[in-house]
Amino acid sequence: MSEGREARLKRLKMRSMRRGIKEMDLILGAFAEENLANLDENDLRAYDALLDENDQDLYLWVTGQAVGPEELSGLIGRISDHALNRFAIVALLGGRCAEPGFVARVLGWGVCC
Repeated sequence: MSEGREARLKRLKMRSMRRGIKEMDLILGAFAEENLANLDENDLRAYDALLDENDQDLYLWVTGQAVGPEELSGLIGRISDHALNRFAIVALLGGRCAEPGFVARVLGWGVCC
């Protein structure tokens, strides 16, 4: 039995949020939530393959500390750009909330940093 698109998106979102390290949970979980539904079949296949990679390697690739596999470079770049844009407010605040719940509200998280 073939996996339908909705079931596949659900599976990929779950795998994105349940990684080996918290940093990748946040980066991939946010990317998946906002972007997976808009990816075409080739990008979904690449994303599925990316999720099979080791989290420590993924973190280095997404943060630009190491070069990832050529076949995943476009997707890694999109994830990296998304993470930089989404989490820039935390960096600007030095990792602290300006007021209780501020970063959580801005980023759409349920809890503050």
